[in-house]
Parts: sequence; C-alpha cells; structure tokens
Amino acid sequence: MASFFTQAQDLSYANSKTYTIADITVKGNTSFSEQTIVTYSGLRKGEDISIPGEEISNAVKKLWTSNLFSDIEVYLIKVEEGAAYLEIRLSDLPELNTLKIEGVKKSKKEALIKENNLQKGVKVTENLITTTKNYIQNKNRKAGFLNTKVTINTVEVQDSIEKARVNMLLYVDRGEKVKIKDITFEGNNVLSDKKLRKAMKNTKRKNPIRILKRSKFVEADYKEDLESVINKYKSIGYRDARVVADTMTVIDKKNIALNIKIEEGEKYSFGDISFVGNTVYTDDYLKRVLRIEKGDTYNGIELAKRIADETKPDGNDITNLYQDNGYLFSTINPVEISADNNVIDMEIRITEGKPVYFDRISVVGNVKTNDHVVYREIRTRPGELYRKANVVRTVRELSQLGFFDAEQITPNFNNPNPEDGTIDMEYSVVEAGSSQIELQGGYGGGGFIGTLGLSFNNFSIKNLFNGDAYKPIPTGDGQKLALRLQASRFYQTYSFSFSEPWLGGKKPVQFSSSLSHTKQFLYDATTGRADKDRRFNITGITFGLAKRLSVPDDYFTLSQALSFQHYNLKNYNTGLFTFGDGYSNNLSYTVGLSRNNTFNDPIFPTGGSNFNITAKFSLPYSLFNGEDYEALNEEREDKLDILADESSTAGQAAVASDRISEIDQERFKWLEFYKIKFKGDWYTKLIDKFVFKSSIEFGFLGAYNQDRGIIPFERFFVGGDGLGSYSLDGREAIALRGYPNQALSTSDGGTIYNKFSLELRYPITLKQSAKIYALGFLDTGASYENFRDYNPFNLKRSAGLGIRIFMPAFGLLGIDFGHGFDALPGQTQKHGWETHFIIGQQF
Repeated sequence: MASFFTQAQDLSYANSKTYTIADITVKGNTSFSEQTIVTYSGLRKGEDISIPGEEISNAVKKLWTSNLFSDIEVYLIKVEEGAAYLEIRLSDLPELNTLKIEGVKKSKKEALIKENNLQKGVKVTENLITTTKNYIQNKNRKAGFLNTKVTINTVEVQDSIEKARVNMLLYVDRGEKVKIKDITFEGNNVLSDKKLRKAMKNTKRKNPIRILKRSKFVEADYKEDLESVINKYKSIGYRDARVVADTMTVIDKKNIALNIKIEEGEKYSFGDISFVGNTVYTDDYLKRVLRIEKGDTYNGIELAKRIADETKPDGNDITNLYQDNGYLFSTINPVEISADNNVIDMEIRITEGKPVYFDRISVVGNVKTNDHVVYREIRTRPGELYRKANVVRTVRELSQLGFFDAEQITPNFNNPNPEDGTIDMEYSVVEAGSSQIELQGGYGGGGFIGTLGLSFNNFSIKNLFNGDAYKPIPTGDGQKLALRLQASRFYQTYSFSFSEPWLGGKKPVQFSSSLSHTKQFLYDATTGRADKDRRFNITGITFGLAKRLSVPDDYFTLSQALSFQHYNLKNYNTGLFTFGDGYSNNLSYTVGLSRNNTFNDPIFPTGGSNFNITAKFSLPYSLFNGEDYEALNEEREDKLDILADESSTAGQAAVASDRISEIDQERFKWLEFYKIKFKGDWYTKLIDKFVFKSSIEFGFLGAYNQDRGIIPFERFFVGGDGLGSYSLDGREAIALRGYPNQALSTSDGGTIYNKFSLELRYPITLKQSAKIYALGFLDTGASYENFRDYNPFNLKRSAGLGIRIFMPAFGLLGIDFGHGFDALPGQTQKHGWETHFIIGQQF
C-alpha cells in the first residue's frame, strides 16, 4: 500500500501541516459511485487532517481491506488558503468470468472449485491466486506428487461491459508420483536400519508386497516418523538420542532417497524412585501401580504411560488411580533429580487437591429422546464422588442405546471449583436415526428373498394415541416396536415384537414379547415352483424378561423367555416330516447369560467383548405321559425294514408308511428337546485404526429320550449370508461366507455346528452422515448330524473382503466377496467365489 502526494516540498511526518478538506474527487476504472468510495474511505469534506498524517493512511487501509479495489492512490491536487483538494485514484479488482481447468480429472474439478472459492463473480486477488496454488500443490504432495506445478493465468475480458472481469486458466502438472526408493541411517549402532525403518509407521520405502502402506513421501508424516525413531531409542534407555540431520536425495523424477543421521548417546537406567506429596496412597502402593523398579532400563515413553496413558481412558495408571477415587484436580509430575553415571533418580511429585463431588448433572442435545431415558443410563449422580470410570462407563452406555451418534457423545466439565471440591457434568449428545424401515434382499433356496419391516427403536407406546406426538411416529421412551414381513415364492412370514428396556421405570429389567406367523409351501421338483396345496404353518408367541446383574460385574445380563409354537402341516411329507397331515406343539423355556462390554460405537466397536450362552428346554414329557417310546421306536424300525425290503408288496409298504406317520405324529405331538448355544466376539484395537474381531460359535440340539429321538425342528443350517431360506421349520440359518445359503448342511439340517471367524476392520469414516468400514475375513465352520460325525477340525474354510456402509437415510448396506476353499457336500471341486449382500433403510 502506498500514498503519493504531488507537492514539491518535504512532506515528511515531522513537517506535516493541518489542512481542511475542501473537496474529494474519485478517478479510475471502477463501477462504484464516487460517493460510495469517499464514504468507505472515511474522509469527510470539511474535516481537518494532517498532511502527511494518519488520516490518509487509514483511508487507504480501509479501501484495501474491502478486497474490492487495486492500485489505490491518494493525491493532494492543490492547496488554497489552508484548504486541501484530494483525489482518490483506484481500479476495481477484476471478477472471475470463466474458469478453465486442465490437468485435473473431471470428477475432481467441482471439489477444487468449491474448496478454493473459484466460483464465477469472485474477486481475483493475488492472495486468491497464491493460496490456490499452494492448496493444489500441498494436496498433490500428500498423494506423493512432490513435483506438482500449478500455473494460473488471467486474461482481461474486453467487451462493452464496464465491469472489470478476467478469464482464468488453471493448469496442474502433477508430474510423476515420487516414491521413496530407500531409507538409510548413519550413526546407528544400537538399532539396525531395519528396526528403525519399522519404527517409521507412515514413511516406507518401496516394497512390491506391501499393500496397506505406500511408499509416498508426505512431509508431515515424515516429521512425525522422525519423532517415532527417537521414541524408539528412548524406549530402550537412550534418552539423549536425536536426529542430527536428514537429507533427501532426488534419484530421478520418480524416486527419492532419505538419509537420516542419528546421534544415539548413552544408555540410561532407572535409579531411586520416590514419591512426594502423596497422602491418599502409600509409596508401596503407588510403586505397584507404576511397575518400574530400580535398575530397569530407562524408558521415558513407558514412564509417561504409567503416569497417564492418554490412549486408554480406563488404563491402569497413577492418574486414573486418583481420578477414579475423586481427585479430579490432582496432578502427577515426574521429575529427574539426578542422572549421575547414567542412572536417573526420579521424584514423582503429586498434588492431590481436594476430593471432587458432582454438583449438577445435565444432558444437552437430546431432541427426540426423553430426559428420563438418558438419565437412567448415567452412572454419575449429584452429590456423588467423582470417578473417572463412571464417566467413561456413562459414555459407553449412552452410545450402546443406539439413539445417539456414538462419535459425538462428549462429557463436558463445567464450573470446576478446586477450593470447594465441586464440578458440574454435562453430557452432550447428538440424536441419530434410530427408527428403521428395513429393506433386505438376497438370493437363497432357489429364489429371491425380500424383507420389508418397520423397526422403531426409540418408540413411545404411551403416546400411541397422541396425534401431536407423530413426528412421524411417537418416539422418545426407548421402547422397541417392530413389524416385519419376509416373503419369497415359497414362504411368507409375519412378525410383531415389542420390548420395554426398563419395566416399571425403576430398574433395568427388560420385558419383551413377540408374535409371529409363517406360511411355507413345498417345492415342486417337476415345475420348480411352490405347491400351494402342500403347506406348513407356524404360529408362535414369546414373552421374555432380561435383568442386568451386579455380580460378577454389571456388564452381565440374565435373560429368561417362555415361548410357544404351533406347527401345522397339510400334505407336507418330506424326509423330516413323515406325518404330512398333522401338527406339533413346542412349549419351551430359554435361559441365557450374556456379558457385553464393547465400546463405544455399536456400529464399529473398537474394544471389549460380547458373549452369550443360552439353553432352551422343553418339558420332559416322556417321563410322565405314560407313552412307551421304546416300543414305538422298535415298531418304527420294523416298519422301516418293510419299506427297505424289495420283496414287500405295495400294500405292505403303504401300511408301513402310514404307521410310521402315526408313530412320528405321536413322537412329535409335543416337542421334547434341549438346545445349547454359545457365541463370543472379541474386539482388539491394533495399530493405527485397525480393529481385530475374533468370533466363535457353537450349537447343540439334543434329546432327553433317545427312543423318542431328536426333533425335526430347531435345527442348524450353515452357509451363506444368514438371511434364511424358504424352509423355515423352526431352523436357524448360520452365516458362513463364501458358500451358498444353507449349503453346508444336509437337507434335514444339523444338530451340531461350530463356527470360527476372524475379521480385520478399518474405518474409512465414522461420521454421523455415513459410517463406512472395510473388512477382510477368514471364516470356517461346519454342521453335523450327530456326535458320531462330529469333528471340530473337519471344517469348511473361506476368506474374502467386504465393506459396510451405515447411513441414517439407508441403514446398513453391506457386501462381501467370499472365496470358498472347500467343496460343497457331495462335490469334489472347491466352491470358489460367492457374493453376499444386505440392504437396510433408516430414517
């Protein structure tokens, strides 16, 4: 910025004089009126000013900060009897008329325009051009294009319109992607080049077999990795290690080499460790928590974690020890007091402060969910002693509700008062879509399977008849209501379920109920269609209670359920059902014990475990109904021999077949069985954002009376996506990717199954608008008809890749590409690739 004055005299500030502004004129290439420019400058006719002086300098600054003008100059035209005549000369900044971008993919152009504010009409300043160049260069350098060059040319538009405008040409030359050919070290004697390169998590040299980490050079990552190299030394006692110099050598257009010079220093060990200021805990107790002894190799990184591990909110460290017992304002500072002979004596200085108690507890952000639903999950109460573990647990419980975005639940500490020992706690939540319209589709059992369901996971049944509460449904009380229809050309199923997580509102006792009805039609092998004259109906009702336990800890839940199913068959003769016209009743009691301490996001857990063991029993009818099942079994075997005897006449076979149907009807009139299942999932966070999930499943269906035999219902069918199939006869579909649906079991199903699964997951984004993660999996499992065939090592194996996308507008979308390494039962060639998918919609 500059001001020029046409006066043939010394106009320095020391010789400034005071004048009265007589007139101000404006000249130059501008579309703004003279009055507007003068007003914006702040100069006024009749105002006394010093020339030279601050008034004119400030006027120029104001015009510059408007970002509307260029070439701003103020002239003193003439002076008459103490009156000054001023002239402002300026030009409008040109506006962007057209923009042409070359060297950038078409799909990237719109984002580039938006991120750099290159819309038509924007004022084209030198700053805009410079920041645009820097942005594009830095973005490409992060992708490994270190030699990116950006050229921006502007051409003035010459036409009848007086407004200043320019056409812009933006050309991006990314050049060749530059990769790191080699990383070498100098001065390292204690650690090899290989170990130091391994410590660099983001900066890697070229390796054709590496997939997850590419060898591109990103300066920010490189600087971070240099710190990681030094931390590696510090972890083995070399606390004085430092990077003396690092150089980059350009080998060619595509390759660079990095050389890092290290000064290792000498190795240190821990000496005496003393504690100062501790009154709540003894020195011996704090030493047990610190877990560092005199003579141990000095490790500053580990020492910091033992004092306060920022990566583990519930870690076993001294800071958490104090904070879990109310000392929120405590501070723990490790101080080196001596380093003679490379032995470091430490003093852990502790300021305990007062125990802190909660004063006010509040929740903000719950627009749909009623306050009482949130507050009953909160583990902190007014007047209670502050415990960090309770705050961490509250965040977990709120995230597990599924009503809020787990990534945005934040505990805020308000009004801390160290003198009074009080603090207010505010939990900030963001509502997420919890009600769902379910749309599923899949191929299995010879046809397309479609599902339509309404699932309201934050329902309010008390407002069912309150018209004002429909937005679009009554919500807020944490209840779950679901209506579901699933159908293919072979079956239809309808179900209704309702659950109240806090029955009575006092304790976490969940009440659940469900009602279902299924119509199933037999497959006609001659036509390939469903035979509507041969059907199998199932009607069922279930009531359950689940109570959260306090021992061994309050992650355990005990559940109980009483259910009844009525099976009705009409002309439905199959291998399992010899009584084609008949019925069965299933009255059973289920008890389960589960423990779930996964955290925090139920869509993408990053730690903890979830296991569930259930036992389902029917009454032992054979003990008291007076029926001789041993005699019936022997008679049945005799009839089977008649059917197997080729010399039997057609009449004899028909009589034998009818009698077998009568016997089976008697055997299965009231189902007698027990069923044990176990499932466990474990989540472990690995390096970076990778999460490892391991799973194990086991199921067994047994009989009290072997003469009565194992029932034809409740069986396990393994293989595929687990969506189910048209044969619903009380069966359970067990997913095993890489194989067709239910293809790994016999047509009658298995009475035993086990399954093992490993998944490596990586989150692409966990924002509320879209949660996306990729996964790789290894699955193995099998089903067996009885214990004689059971072999836990004879399993079907598969591996593959998949992706999961969860969006409030669509729910969970998933697709897996699985490769089956083994042959299907009855075949000799490995199965190969199979695709599985699921579609859901949420609002």
